Amino acid sequence: MNENIIIVDFGSQVTKLIARRVRDFGVFSQIIPFQKLTEKSFKNISVKGLIFSGGPSSVGSENAPEIKKFVYKLNIPILGVCYGLQLICRDFGGKVQLSKEREFGKTKIQILKNSPLLRNVYNNKNQYRVWMSHSDKVIKMPEGFEVLASSTNCSSVIIQSLKDKIFGVQFHPEVVHTQNGDKLLKNFIVDICGCKQNWSMNKFKNKMIESIKNKVGSERVLCALSGGVDSTVTAVLVHKAIKNQLQCVFVNTGLMRKNEVEIIKKLFIKNYNISLDVVDASKIFLNKLKGITDPEKKRKIIGKQFIKVFERYSNKKKNIKFLAQGTLYPDIIESSSQVGDSKVTIKSHHNVGGLPKKIKFKLLEPLKELFKDEVRKLGKELAISKEFVNRHPFPGPGLGIRILGEISKKKIKILQEADYIYLNLIRKHGLYDKIWQAFCVLLPTKTVGVMGDGRSYEQVCVLRAVTSVDGMTAEAYKFSNSFLEICSNEIINKVKGINRVCYDLTSKPPGTIEFE
Repeated sequence: MNENIIIVDFGSQVTKLIARRVRDFGVFSQIIPFQKLTEKSFKNISVKGLIFSGGPSSVGSENAPEIKKFVYKLNIPILGVCYGLQLICRDFGGKVQLSKEREFGKTKIQILKNSPLLRNVYNNKNQYRVWMSHSDKVIKMPEGFEVLASSTNCSSVIIQSLKDKIFGVQFHPEVVHTQNGDKLLKNFIVDICGCKQNWSMNKFKNKMIESIKNKVGSERVLCALSGGVDSTVTAVLVHKAIKNQLQCVFVNTGLMRKNEVEIIKKLFIKNYNISLDVVDASKIFLNKLKGITDPEKKRKIIGKQFIKVFERYSNKKKNIKFLAQGTLYPDIIESSSQVGDSKVTIKSHHNVGGLPKKIKFKLLEPLKELFKDEVRKLGKELAISKEFVNRHPFPGPGLGIRILGEISKKKIKILQEADYIYLNLIRKHGLYDKIWQAFCVLLPTKTVGVMGDGRSYEQVCVLRAVTSVDGMTAEAYKFSNSFLEICSNEIINKVKGINRVCYDLTSKPPGTIEFE
């Protein structure tokens, strides 16, 4: 029987990161929304610990998420994160209120006391960098709890009740920007909860192959192949399960990178004995996108057209019941985050929120519980070549969401050429594997320039490059000024239609990785 850590979800955008961190330590984890946590949740499984997630609500609001009181009587170690800490304090008789000063982003904390939670993580009397995201704060501690750390704006950043085996942190240890956050979580999971570290990606692979076999049976599956790591891992995983019942389809939307169709065909045919068809639907996509400037509308149009192309294809082939997609968990939570009656959409991913309400296929999404780095680990388990596994992410809507404003063939050509130069320079300088994702964006504006002693009035190109682990948070890659100058000169000199190049330094959050 697997040992479990249950993560109680109160609606945080980064709840899944906690689950991913837990799995990184070789411990199985599952996320249960707070509304669905019942006594039945603990039957027939070995629950070793509970983690309360953060969330957008205030514990003092009328419809604030609650935890059922039986949970505190289970005698299972509990770690509260952000909202989770505030909820614990309130439930045990403390007081929480809206702070005059909020804390968002990187914050310094001061360690006041030692604790099993902080062993070999944070030393007493020293300061450390953590990632905060809260407006409320605890102003009165519950009886039996003690404060282990504070910040300038918050007196109770880390708390504990050793007697009750309950801990709380006001910051987010699951986010990579928190110093030693992973070690803190490991202390809780391994040392305090006593979990054995015996879960692996290999076990996930075997379990998912068996699950696909059982779900599909003798039916045929169409796999939407883009050539990125997500769809490639999906295709290979499904093929392991059902062999020649799988048919992969690559759709040329006209919004691909330069030479992308040829590259994907070559790589896929070279490496895998899986049936692949290429469908050129570029005219259809570009016609449907004509005059559209809103990025959400673009995503929904693209999602709808993808399904139409696949449906037309399956009608010709007949008897294809399933559509396999490389949907990841970040796609799902950015498309829709649900807490109670509150729903927030950051952006509709073409394969999630961008899908039409009714489709003829049953969806097969074996990666929907994984993050990008986990998909790469799974790719290695499946012996997929580095050519695929280490590719930078490329969005399903393609250049359609990297051309801000209206799309045209001319703009696509301009962006393809700029992006091609930029990525080749990154590879040439040995930086590709140091960067999580890099690309060019074409802004919906023109600027005045001077070229050949004459006036130019052309497009603005923005360079974007980020470092990340999971795609949920990211920081701009710190290129040297000389490298950025090389990129700017190369693009402006070689790409007709661009006379200005900028570099985007925005982190995620507050921005997204993609520009729209």
